[in-house]
Amino acid sequence: MHKNAHERGFKESRGDRVIVRGLNVFSYTLGISGQCDVVEFLRSDAGIPMEGREGLWQPYPVEYKRGSPKSHSSDELQLCAQAMCLEEMLCCPIPEGALYYGEIRQRKAVHFTEELRRSVRESLFEMHDLYRRAHTPKVKPTKACNACSLKENCLPKLMNRRSVVEYLREGLGD
Repeated sequence: MHKNAHERGFKESRGDRVIVRGLNVFSYTLGISGQCDVVEFLRSDAGIPMEGREGLWQPYPVEYKRGSPKSHSSDELQLCAQAMCLEEMLCCPIPEGALYYGEIRQRKAVHFTEELRRSVRESLFEMHDLYRRAHTPKVKPTKACNACSLKENCLPKLMNRRSVVEYLREGLGD
């Protein structure tokens, strides 16, 4: 499912909808970059012009998740951050996007409220502060770690065994 969503450069048209996959996004203001799984451009008077197409088109980001909705807001924050990048890049407001959950095969609309946008900005401020201080917070291992794409980088099982310095020294052969 995710492989199809990230098929870079793939575009398709379905009536008043243009679907773009694997779209790179960035925000100088937020200090982030990434890639949207899918951005649908819907014909709308509130949209932007698209090269080679008549009319105006409203961007609508869609993030694909293989599981089901979570009890916390990380998926919504990720999608809102993508929308905020698109807004800066395309100079247009994006009020809504969607999360598609593969396990339940449902799409959930997400409204990008000021509260959600504030949470994105606060999370990014904290992230940039940790980076500036060269501080890596301790991971809180959960059963979700087993399905995480960053598991090999994070190594949650090593959490209570040794310090990062010891781990690096061993890995570097010192």
